[in-house]
Amino acid sequence: MARPGRQAVRKGAKPRLIAIDGVDGAAVVAAARRAIEAPTRGGISHWDASGVFQDLAVAESAAGSPSARTLLLLYAADLAFRLRWEIRPALAEGRTVIAAPYVDTAVAYGRAAGLPAGWLTNLFRFAPRAADRRFVHVSKGHAQSNAAGFFEFVCRRMDGGRKGAAARRLIAAAAAQLRQREPLAQTRTTDRTSVRPTVNGRRPPAL
Repeated sequence: MARPGRQAVRKGAKPRLIAIDGVDGAAVVAAARRAIEAPTRGGISHWDASGVFQDLAVAESAAGSPSARTLLLLYAADLAFRLRWEIRPALAEGRTVIAAPYVDTAVAYGRAAGLPAGWLTNLFRFAPRAADRRFVHVSKGHAQSNAAGFFEFVCRRMDGGRKGAAARRLIAAAAAQLRQREPLAQTRTTDRTSVRPTVNGRRPPAL
């Protein structure tokens, strides 16, 4: 993955971990792109950097649909990979890291799926707290995007697919969980209709 050279990092730059969470993959990525102050000072750590979910996507149908608990264990494994190979090395170099998504997305999914809060807290205890937690909300009635985000991945494997009743209920419940988790002192909401495309469609440097 492309990443800026060490010589491009300004001396004295303060490394920051910024988490951007939401149920719409395209909105989360767009918010992450806008959050980068300067391409030479940071990059985005994307979901499924390890490729574990890509492997799951091509698994034979005989393998069956994974449970919510299994999906979150895989999410945690992927996040551990991102921390080890992307996030912590970049922070050590003094660069800002945008984690899109991070822990809150996974916890919101787990709570929406009925998993205990204590189990989720213990599962993601290894992840450092982000210096800035930002939440991207979608407008009511807006259809979920076709982006390859975590929730899009989950919903495609549910009965009825991405647009089925079960998927819509899950998305609504998870969105409600995210709104509850959003710190009142750091209210940064972004309506899905306000997401702007990047210039020339270019993507900021991945870590």
